[in-house]
Amino acid sequence: MNSSKRNMKPQDVVILLKIIALGDQSWYHHTLAESLNISQSEVTQSLNRSRFSGLIDANRKEVSRLGLLEFLQYGVKYSFPEQPGALVRGIPTAHSAPPLSDEIQSQDPYVWPHASGKVRGQSIEPLYRSVPNAVEKDEKLYELLTLVDAIRVGRVREKQLALHHLNEIFSHG
Repeated sequence: MNSSKRNMKPQDVVILLKIIALGDQSWYHHTLAESLNISQSEVTQSLNRSRFSGLIDANRKEVSRLGLLEFLQYGVKYSFPEQPGALVRGIPTAHSAPPLSDEIQSQDPYVWPHASGKVRGQSIEPLYRSVPNAVEKDEKLYELLTLVDAIRVGRVREKQLALHHLNEIFSHG
């Protein structure tokens, strides 16, 4: 695998989080692809990159939760940075979505731009373009991705709370 094909991409995080969200449910490349609206070849390439980086086992089935948590804590905001943008209608994310919205009160919602969104807020580009559609069908994935966004764009308290929640979720999986 040449170096340009080894570098992590944002959809790699989405795919790893989807595997965690599935828990004990069995899955195949084509079921991941379908549920995330990502091509099957991209899922395969993603799992190969994750295997190379040590975030999934050699069989490409078991996520290294400790490794992924470490990457999310220290690397995701630098690898896939984001800053709030224009006011748009969309799906709440980061501190504007559960579970953080239950703990943090804010007048400035963050949203993923989406036509069916019901909240107006500052736009945050999701890690991958198909995320807003994928989370409509998967509440657990939605929770995980909003926590990752809190790490990407949040202040210190939001990041700490998000990491606490992720640690809890990862340790019970």
